[in-house]
Amino acid sequence: MAKVVKAEMDLSTEEKIKEAASKVFTKKGYGNARTRDIAEEAGINLALLNYYFRSKEKLFEVIMAERIQKLFGILTPILNDSDTTLQEKFVKITESYIDMLNEHPDLPIFVLSELRNDPERFADRIQAKTHLTKSVFVKQLQEKGTEIHPFHFLMNLLGMIIFPFVGKPILQTVTGGEENYPALMEQRKKLIPEWLNMMLAKA
Repeated sequence: MAKVVKAEMDLSTEEKIKEAASKVFTKKGYGNARTRDIAEEAGINLALLNYYFRSKEKLFEVIMAERIQKLFGILTPILNDSDTTLQEKFVKITESYIDMLNEHPDLPIFVLSELRNDPERFADRIQAKTHLTKSVFVKQLQEKGTEIHPFHFLMNLLGMIIFPFVGKPILQTVTGGEENYPALMEQRKKLIPEWLNMMLAKA
C-alpha cells in the first residue's frame, strides 16, 4: 500500500513539475528559463526538481516530446488512412485539432517558438519528410491531377486551424470577448473543410 501511495505521489509531483515547466518555457523560452523559476512555479524546492529531472535540458526534452506528440500525433494516422476520402480527412483533421487545442490552447505557442530555434532537429523528430511527402493524403491529391502543390492544402488546413489559437489574445478582443471564442472555433469545424473543398474544386 505504501509503495502505491508513493508511486501516486511521484506521478503527481512529476506532472506538477512538467506543467510548471511548460508554463515557464512558454513564457520565457528555453534559453531564458531557469530551473529555479520552474521549481517556484511548481511550488517545490530546487533539490526535488533535480531529483526528478537531472537538468533543464532533460526536462525540456521530455516536455517537448510530449507536446510534439500531442500536436502532430493525431495528424499522421489521418493522413495515412487509405479508407477515407480527402473530404473526410479535411473534416477529421479539423475536428480533432480544434478539440485538442481547445484543451491545450498554449500548445502551439510552446512548440512553434522552439521550432523556430531548431527547425532541422524538429523536422527530424517528427519525421516530417516521411510522414508528409509519402502520405496517402498527398497521393490522393496527386491523383486528382491538381496543378496546385499538395502542401498548399496542408499548409492552409493547419494554418486555418492553428492560427486562431496562436492569435487568440488579440482576436478575442475584436470578436466579442473570450466567452464568444469557443463558439467561433466550433463554427470553424464546419467552415474549414468547406473552404478546402472549394479550393480543391478550383484546382
